[in-house]
Amino acid sequence: MDTVNIFETKEKKHKQGIKESFPVTGMTCASCAASVESVLKHTEGVFDASVNFASSSVLVEYDKAINPENFQNALRGVGYDLILDTENSSEAQQELQQKHYQDIKNRTIWSAILTLPIFVLGMFYMNWGPGKWISLVLTFPILFWFGRSFFINAFKQAKYGKANMDTLVALSTGIAFLFSVFNTFFSEFWLSRGTEPHVYYEAATVIITFISLGKLLEEKAKSNTSSAIKKLMGLQPKTLKIIENDEEKEIPISSVQVGQTILVKPGEKIPVDGLVSKGNSYVNESMITGEPVPVEKTKDEKVFAGTVNQKGSFQFTAEKVGGETLLSQIIKMVQEAQGSKAPVQKLVDKIAGIFVPVVMSISIITFIVWFSIGGNNAFSQALLTSVAVLVIACPCALGLATPTAIMVGIGKGAENNILIKDAESLELGYKVNAVILDKTGTITEGKPNVTDVIWNDKLDDLSKYKQTLLAIESQSEHPLAEAVVNHLKEQNVEQSEISAFESITGKGVQAENGSKYYVGNHKLMVEKNIQIDINFTQTTESLEDQAKTVIFFSNEKQVLAILAIADKIKETSKKAIAILQERGIEVYMLTGDNKKTASAVAMQVGITNYKGEVMPSEKAAFVEKLQADGKIVAMVGDGINDSHALAQANVSIAMGKGSDIAMDVAKMTLITSDLQSIPKALELSKRTVLGIRQNLFWAFIYNIIGIPIAAGVLYPINGFLLDPMIAGAAMAFSSVSVVTNSLRLKRIKL
Repeated sequence: MDTVNIFETKEKKHKQGIKESFPVTGMTCASCAASVESVLKHTEGVFDASVNFASSSVLVEYDKAINPENFQNALRGVGYDLILDTENSSEAQQELQQKHYQDIKNRTIWSAILTLPIFVLGMFYMNWGPGKWISLVLTFPILFWFGRSFFINAFKQAKYGKANMDTLVALSTGIAFLFSVFNTFFSEFWLSRGTEPHVYYEAATVIITFISLGKLLEEKAKSNTSSAIKKLMGLQPKTLKIIENDEEKEIPISSVQVGQTILVKPGEKIPVDGLVSKGNSYVNESMITGEPVPVEKTKDEKVFAGTVNQKGSFQFTAEKVGGETLLSQIIKMVQEAQGSKAPVQKLVDKIAGIFVPVVMSISIITFIVWFSIGGNNAFSQALLTSVAVLVIACPCALGLATPTAIMVGIGKGAENNILIKDAESLELGYKVNAVILDKTGTITEGKPNVTDVIWNDKLDDLSKYKQTLLAIESQSEHPLAEAVVNHLKEQNVEQSEISAFESITGKGVQAENGSKYYVGNHKLMVEKNIQIDINFTQTTESLEDQAKTVIFFSNEKQVLAILAIADKIKETSKKAIAILQERGIEVYMLTGDNKKTASAVAMQVGITNYKGEVMPSEKAAFVEKLQADGKIVAMVGDGINDSHALAQANVSIAMGKGSDIAMDVAKMTLITSDLQSIPKALELSKRTVLGIRQNLFWAFIYNIIGIPIAAGVLYPINGFLLDPMIAGAAMAFSSVSVVTNSLRLKRIKL
């Protein structure tokens, strides 16, 4: 099956027009993404638009006769922008995202610094005259400079008749601030009516600081996501060497054309996809197959961009370049799979979208009712109760409910060698009912080792033969030779001198040390008429049934030893798989290795659902198939070849000793590479989600009880009216209760 054919190119023709992806700047929340989508869908010539908030991009399907600048102008009118320079769009977008993150970080730090004295003055020195003036001066920059984005975004939402968390923040802090300013400048207005004029600067500034911290954490998560794509792009070299008129010439990768002959030297990355035309070498294709052993490449063999050449040099003919290479398609699909996921905070934004108009309506109704029945102090009572409603309905507890539980959960995970990147993996982990495991580096150790060595029991001087074997394998370029060398060095074997070393392509090597010696496969033994003892033959068959690679070491007459090399299964893999199965979770194994190896490993660890010779795209397709069947899928892998499947899965888990790309794409990383951490991670998810739900429950119960009391429902019963100052304290208490509940996660045992 042609690996590349299963991918789609980035830009393709549709019967209606063109589909193209553009980076978007200026989006700060899910509501912003909805606004961008809405504006573009109503732009002339656009058939459809789909915003990918995770990657800050939009996929637009539009009439090919329309200039994309029309989309850019439409978005600029509402405060967003498109990057149309497709050649450098990724770099420009990353630069803007980094600048935006630094801006939010600076705002949060300065807000916290200025809020501290305001909080101290408001809580402990509320009757000190100069205190309210100092608070006023410090509050102004917090709200209208460091917190200006909340007011700007609330205004954007209002233009479209919508409301979100920013609306609630802007409204509650704005009203509290204006009311406090009035009380600061015109305190006599309330004193003459027998009412103490309180100020609420600390409530307004604490809200801004806490919500800014939440925004900072969100931006950091987004920047970490984009770094995975950046590293994938880094797998492709910037330049390459072509052979033109029998001369070597270096050109930029963007200039390479299909059909050109490309030279690859030892240690270099292969720049594009193609077919070997001259020479041979071993290529590390772990990003494609997951197999740790480099693959031999000879004439007419396929090579792929991003894979790494080992010791030999060769030339190949370019077949797929630019966005058509396998690497480019993996990058594209990782971006799409990442962007298809919604953060848990989106739920809070949706709730806030309903909550805000309700609170505003209650506040207005409260003012009207009290103004109508309040008697002599009608206006003051109406204003105080309506402001109390807005202050007590402040979104602090709601805004803290999710991030505090997540922060504690992430910390608890780190204590148990589980690194968790975002809320989504914690939100979905406890629902997982299907786990897909990669073989190499996940169930196994990820590197070939000598597992068995059987020497001819009739040999006189065993040490001499070991020294000869070490000397031969030290000069061999075959990837498995390194495993033999490491094995012998661990036994403190000293290397002897050899001569006439020669590589026999596809079979092994030969050398001389007093007499001629051979190291290679069974074909080499047959070709050289080497006698193989019947015991060696039987043992070889047994080892091969265990999916081990057998190497023969012989002199000119007989086999001296056989060595079995395999990727060892981790000691804890079988137990971890058993625990998952006991919990009713289906366990699957997918590997790029051959079917015989897959079967042997699956049998040893107790997995009945397995598949060998699986390409990266097929892993992702398998994930999609399980998801279509209603499964919540966790993918566990360690290589670049797993990156697409990791991004597609509901919960993605990387092994700590795996590739940087896998760890960046995955939402969880197991530091110890111990599969027993997977059941722990899923249990942690269950406990954390429970904490989030409890926090949201208490945040809303607080509002359900507090808002009616603030509106004055108890007044007809016992004459009680809630002072806005008490409302502010109640708001602070709700936040403390949410944080305290989250901290309980620290005491759980996984």
